Amino acid sequence: MPKLQARYKHNRLLQLRGFCQAARSGSMSKAAERLYLSQPSVSLQIQALERELGVTLFERRGPRIDLTPDGHLLLELARPLVEGIDSIHEDFQAQRSSVNRGRVDFAAGGSTILYVLPKFVEAFVKAYPQIEVKIHNVTGQAGLALLRDGEVDFCVGPLLEIPDDIDFHPIVSYEPLLITALDHPLANRKRVTLAEISKHPLILPPRELSTWRIVETEFTKHGLPHNVKLEVGGWEVIKTYVELGLGISIVMSICITGDEKLAVIPVSKWFPNRTYGVVMRKGRTVSTQARRFIEIMGPQV
Repeated sequence: MPKLQARYKHNRLLQLRGFCQAARSGSMSKAAERLYLSQPSVSLQIQALERELGVTLFERRGPRIDLTPDGHLLLELARPLVEGIDSIHEDFQAQRSSVNRGRVDFAAGGSTILYVLPKFVEAFVKAYPQIEVKIHNVTGQAGLALLRDGEVDFCVGPLLEIPDDIDFHPIVSYEPLLITALDHPLANRKRVTLAEISKHPLILPPRELSTWRIVETEFTKHGLPHNVKLEVGGWEVIKTYVELGLGISIVMSICITGDEKLAVIPVSKWFPNRTYGVVMRKGRTVSTQARRFIEIMGPQV
């Protein structure tokens, strides 16, 4: 039954196309030429259409044909359908390559949204003002879950371990810094050792985030104790508590503006640079709109 129905729909399209060409040209032979068919084939298509609809569509006057009232009615209905089908490939390609409208969905953590993304979002919105941008503010694992479920086009952020089903395309890297209050014992040092850092209480982001793992791994590797006094989200909040003298912290250079009342000491000898990039699911083709956003960020994917 499905095969017969598909064939019927296919034949109906051929019949309507032949009918529209005949109505446009006023001639079966001219319609056949434009459709690259024989004249008898077009005549048979139209006859079959008349038989199925139970109407006469043309008045034949020798080689000349004129639409009947039923023919005019059918032409009004059929022309947009046939023209739409005939132009579907062209329209599809145009829509596919168009970036004048649509939507980009991606996921990123709070620090990435606050520090890394603003210049890229600003550039994209200015270049493509008709495209809606939705940023999902989620942590790394939650972002990967959205990506795997197809809820977002891509993610942006650091990725310490790259799963087998994921591609990571680096954008930019930042160095780690130790921050302390201005009156802290380590404040006037140009360099500090890991042992010296371990003697002071730490303020770190929540333990499910990558910073906690990096810091904990480094102290454990060197057999040094460490004391996390405060666990709090967001570098802006961490900087505030460090300024109050409640502890010291390890942050990335991107979050330091120079206006803070903090001492800043490079610690790249002990902690790795943080690389931010575009996170994509292997084998998934992203929309043209999403690809344009990725291109603005820089990586070749």
